Amino acid sequence: MNDVHEILKKRPLLFDGGMGTYYNAAPGQECEQANRTDPEGILAVHRAYLDAGADAIKTNTFGLTRMAAAHDPAWKALAEAGWELARRAAAQTDAAVFADIGPAPDTEALPAAQLYTALADCFLALGAKNFLFETLSADTGVAEAAKRIKQAAPDALVLVSFAVLPDGYTREGQHCAELVRRMEACGAVDAVGLNCVSAPGAMGELVQKLGGVKLPLSVMPNAGYPMVTRTRVQYRGRPEYFAQELAKLAARGVRILGGCCGTTPRHIAALRRALDALPQTLPEAPAVQLSTAPKPKAETDDAFLRKLNAGKKVIAVELDSPKDADLTGYLESARRLQAAGTDLLTIADCPIARARMDSSLVACRVHRELGLNVLPHMTCRDRNLNASKALLLGLYAEGVREVLAITGDPIPTAERDEVKSVYQFNSRKLARYIVSLAGEGREMPAPMTVFGALNLNARNFDVELRRAAEKLESGMSGFLTQPVLSAQAVENLKKTRETLGPKAKILAGIMPVVSQRNAVFMENEVNGIHVDAEIIQRFAGLDREQGEQLGLEVAVQAAKAAAPYADGFYLMTPFNRIALMERLIARLKVEVIKD
Repeated sequence: MNDVHEILKKRPLLFDGGMGTYYNAAPGQECEQANRTDPEGILAVHRAYLDAGADAIKTNTFGLTRMAAAHDPAWKALAEAGWELARRAAAQTDAAVFADIGPAPDTEALPAAQLYTALADCFLALGAKNFLFETLSADTGVAEAAKRIKQAAPDALVLVSFAVLPDGYTREGQHCAELVRRMEACGAVDAVGLNCVSAPGAMGELVQKLGGVKLPLSVMPNAGYPMVTRTRVQYRGRPEYFAQELAKLAARGVRILGGCCGTTPRHIAALRRALDALPQTLPEAPAVQLSTAPKPKAETDDAFLRKLNAGKKVIAVELDSPKDADLTGYLESARRLQAAGTDLLTIADCPIARARMDSSLVACRVHRELGLNVLPHMTCRDRNLNASKALLLGLYAEGVREVLAITGDPIPTAERDEVKSVYQFNSRKLARYIVSLAGEGREMPAPMTVFGALNLNARNFDVELRRAAEKLESGMSGFLTQPVLSAQAVENLKKTRETLGPKAKILAGIMPVVSQRNAVFMENEVNGIHVDAEIIQRFAGLDREQGEQLGLEVAVQAAKAAAPYADGFYLMTPFNRIALMERLIARLKVEVIKD
């Protein structure tokens, strides 16, 4: 078996193609199960790719991380069988065998690092010297596993490959250049690259975004874009075109080449011929292509951010968008709040999963007509990667520079059978994606500022606080909190400031209670809100005017208690009572903010 390290010093390394799409698995059976149910079939696929000229083959074990995550004990036996079949196939050749490890889910109960390490340990025990972590959308846990491999086998070769859309982002919203740089920096990865999702031409363009990487680059595209006919997925990219495009990349310095979905032994054979026809001496890495076009000056902040970053307390007011198509009354309410001294208008995104006018469209209209800074809430519910990106680009073009990233309320149970929720992100991943859209060669000339939600009333606040720290690491700049309506909420706010420090911008939630019925409802039916029993009792027997007056007093007192630990206030408008919010803003400016 050839030493892959030595091959990479001399010439490009050619991998096999797509096992999962080439092997005709039985209906309802995963390809990996065939390691035991149809070993001769898997062996035949390996040999077909070797006969086509592959220098390296992958074990048929891509999906075992999912099995391990599901606590299916069969994964170890399938890993052993997959390794033995690949080893047998390569025994009569000089081809290298790579232990193939697919993407692992990452949860608090079972972190991705634990799954990757378990697979790596299994293959190390079998004698593996080459490892491929492939089709990844994130690098969580990979560096840990790579370091474990290097500790056990210092001469091992670790290749990490990310599945990237033609725009350079994974399905989790991480940019390929950032992922590659992190893998290079970890010190335990020997080669890095891209595979799957994109076709040869698009992947060639993506390589331009990876220029300057010192590690050997790997490229393994699909055989074109898939065509879906009923229940079948077909790839019709011609072997000759596949070989032509990848040979161009090899001539520019890409050292590892192969195929992913839809690539057959014919594709690999064509690529073998194309690589053999290249000059003996090739560049070690693709040349960096820098843009020389002048860049327009980007607006990096606005009046709200300038005030916030200057250490002055700000006032944000939430005003839910209309339930119908008429914005007349909404715009008038926004004008009144602006005149009262609101620095930022926040707009919820279909709260409690009930459809309202789109928060981002409303935000653009308000910003365009009033010049008021706006913070549209952006939920992960109901938007995939494409929808999220399209909306963000539109917001930026309209001058919106802030967004609140939240996971979003689930659709009520009664509707779930007919109305489906889409959750491609969580709030941390969405924040990371939004921030990554800005930078050299990216879609936005400057980053948007991302805020998140912080539940001061969480039963296990230590977990909530840990997640807040993770949100900051993901690119969020600060938080809007749930209402402060209890002594415990104030205490948790203080703890938040002490834990997260001054870098985290915190807007303390203030929501006027207007009646005892209102207080009881929030305590019992609204997630994330806790109202002290003493506050509920104080509203007993009050009429509307008396209730509003008491609610105003309670809100002001809550703001005073929160002020030492907050950078401003996030006011929630009850029942569209704009006059009440005008009074509250006036009192906050005089009694609390005093600017």
